Amino acid sequence: MLILGVPGCGKSLIAKTTSRLWGLPLLRLDMGRVYDGSMVGRSEANLRNALKTAESISPVLLFIDELDKAFAGGTGSADSDGGTSSRIFGSFLTWMQEKTSPVFVMATANRVERLPGEFLRKGRFDEIFFVDLPTPEERQDIFRIHLGKRRSDIARFDLEQLAKVSDGFSGAEIEQAIIAAMYDAFAQDREFTQLDIIAAIKSTLPLSRTMTEQVTALRDWARQRARPASASVAEYQRLEF
Repeated sequence: MLILGVPGCGKSLIAKTTSRLWGLPLLRLDMGRVYDGSMVGRSEANLRNALKTAESISPVLLFIDELDKAFAGGTGSADSDGGTSSRIFGSFLTWMQEKTSPVFVMATANRVERLPGEFLRKGRFDEIFFVDLPTPEERQDIFRIHLGKRRSDIARFDLEQLAKVSDGFSGAEIEQAIIAAMYDAFAQDREFTQLDIIAAIKSTLPLSRTMTEQVTALRDWARQRARPASASVAEYQRLEF
């Protein structure tokens, strides 16, 4: 499964939650530690050992975060690293195609246009999900979760109002707005309030506005090529088509 989406919308959390729901161990493949330039062939051996470890403890969920950064230059690396990235990329593709052990691969990516086309076909990643910015109802749930983690009584907060003023915010940005409100209030030796959170939101420029072109391009790509991860959006697209 490949999970695309706007940064801060919970792609990595989906993998961790899936592992818990399925009752399977979660292994994170850190591609930064796979590459080793100290010796020719060392990087390829590191990848083989990592995949062999995953197979030895299967069934397991193998998680690769930021796949677009790990394999973005894999197809044209002859001049930059002697072809190491190309060989790593080819070995990983072959393993995904031919593996027989129950190793479920989940990966996340922010910039899908950087991924080689070989990754996206069926048989490698069987399904591509797109995680968009949260809807107003989802933003209310996110506020409820993060406020509930920090205070037992959240009845004094108007979640509907908070969801309205945080239009365009990701889940991570909502959490940081709550944390910023707490810092500001505690600096004045008082409890944080609804107005503190609204002030923190108003003073924050979300990624959906600073990187509007990138977010729009990702949405346009995913509209016809990926399945929406949000149930409400999926139902809307089903009715639309």
